[in-house]
Amino acid sequence: MRAARGKVAVFGAGSWGTAFSVVLADAGNDVTIWARREEVAETINDRRENSEYLPGIELPQQVSATHDVEKAAHGADLVVLATPSQSLRVNLTEWAPHIEPGSVLVSLMKGVELGTLDRMSQVIGEVTGAGPDRIAVVSGPNLAKEIAKREPAASVVACAVEDVARQVQQRIHSPAFRPYTSPDVLGCELGGAYKNVVALSVGMAVGLGFGDNTTASVITRGLAETARLATALGANPLTLMGLAGLGDLVATCSSPLSRNRTFGEKLGRGMTTDEILATTRQVAEGAKSCSSLLALAERTGVDAPIAEHVDAVVAGRMTAPEMMDAFIARDTKSETE
Repeated sequence: MRAARGKVAVFGAGSWGTAFSVVLADAGNDVTIWARREEVAETINDRRENSEYLPGIELPQQVSATHDVEKAAHGADLVVLATPSQSLRVNLTEWAPHIEPGSVLVSLMKGVELGTLDRMSQVIGEVTGAGPDRIAVVSGPNLAKEIAKREPAASVVACAVEDVARQVQQRIHSPAFRPYTSPDVLGCELGGAYKNVVALSVGMAVGLGFGDNTTASVITRGLAETARLATALGANPLTLMGLAGLGDLVATCSSPLSRNRTFGEKLGRGMTTDEILATTRQVAEGAKSCSSLLALAERTGVDAPIAEHVDAVVAGRMTAPEMMDAFIARDTKSETE
């Protein structure tokens, strides 16, 4: 057992927040998860399991849970935010007064805020007043269930300040979880947000019965679309070729564990967005962020056909078969345009 390195507060008791708590505990930290519902916190403490979101996974003894915001945040020098992206601003406004001054804030969220078109790190800075030296992003091919089962995985810690990125890297480096560092916060965040939209379109192709040629084509053009937008906004193009770009894209588009791909498959089989949302508590971030990413692309002057068509299907303005037909009917051009 590694010596504890400090206390970490994880705000969000869903599948990813819980799985990341396993990583943190394995890396030697004492972890307190904040759960919105008291019964979830009680189950974690009593049964050593989050039976609603990660059934069958035994949580380490260093992980505890609470419904009390102040108790979760007290003494934590690292605060991990794992809430759905579209509810971050409201939630963080409630949590911010309890967060320790000087603590490092780590975003696990992958989305762009509706209306403001802010990335999650920007929302964190606006709400808390924290500067770039206190905000980090963790992003990569990290499916929650596999992480919780301690299957080997890698990810990226992005922060504008290298020393802070390295500090977070050390705090989350466990026997099964290998983090790399990067200064490209923008690229990591856009790669993480956009891959959810691409996964929706891949899922629709699968739901329609199409095979590997189709899905590989959609994934590749999705990567090109992501890179166009990210680099236009100032990201390092190599970020999109790495773990937070291509790696996350492949995992999310290929795995049946992916909520966004699964959501897309159901759209491809003819279900409506409302029908899908009525059947699950899990949030498919791409269904929320497709419209904000499309708006960001339009504001930046970047062509974004995948985001455009996925948004139309999610909103009910187009069917999945119509989307696939529209992709094929687009004007031909050079691949590098």
